[in-house]
Amino acid sequence: MQPISSLTKANAAALRFVLFDIDDTVTTAGKLTAEAYSAMWHLKEAGLSLIPVTGRPAGWCDMILRQWPVAAVIGENGAFTMHFSEEGKPPRMLLHPNAPHDPKEKLLPLQRAVLQRFPLARAAADQFARIYDIAIDFCEDEPKLPLSYAEEIRAFCESMGAEAKVSSIHVNAWYGKYDKRSMAEYYFARILKEEIGETAIFFGDSPNDAPMFARFPLSCGVRNIAPFVGSMSALPRFVTEGCGGAGFAEAAAHILALREEQ
Repeated sequence: MQPISSLTKANAAALRFVLFDIDDTVTTAGKLTAEAYSAMWHLKEAGLSLIPVTGRPAGWCDMILRQWPVAAVIGENGAFTMHFSEEGKPPRMLLHPNAPHDPKEKLLPLQRAVLQRFPLARAAADQFARIYDIAIDFCEDEPKLPLSYAEEIRAFCESMGAEAKVSSIHVNAWYGKYDKRSMAEYYFARILKEEIGETAIFFGDSPNDAPMFARFPLSCGVRNIAPFVGSMSALPRFVTEGCGGAGFAEAAAHILALREEQ
């Protein structure tokens, strides 16, 4: 991983899209800081389209789309993209073609099995707002559990036939062959009519971001990715000096400074 300062003027000038994970990528200790939120607005004001790519639930994604300076939100680890079709129109949901239309039939038994097998685990506090997955909290609320426990939960979910990914706070599990990467590709092709290339950069921080790091020629991890590096199938091209929201703001400032030099 190269320092984000290695991103070139040509890279910055070509950018049109900024995609980013939310938790521990633009947040710090669970909060969206003024620094990170201001960075989003500065990027938007510079003409860039912002697209969060998150494991957070549909209920959160609707609010984010309406109230943050973003063009779309990819939610629940790739089950859907919420976006506006036209200015002034209600948000639309583009469902991944592999997402099930009636997911609860399988998800509720899976959640019960996980909680029975792993007594220290608990359903994430935002589970009530989810449609297409379950989220098992291991490191968002107290008591915090080790990453090794989360990996055991992930493996158990996979043994039950589910897809499962570990984020910095949750183990997310769902039925259907999709992830953040395939939904990003589908949204770019179906709605934006674009190929993913060097007009886009992705920011992330944890193992469930690895498919995006592998797909995007320009990708960046915030510094707190360090504990996960040894367990990830793909790493970002760049990394920031700062952690969480401070790292995101650092990268945004570098991109904007390079664009202003044009």
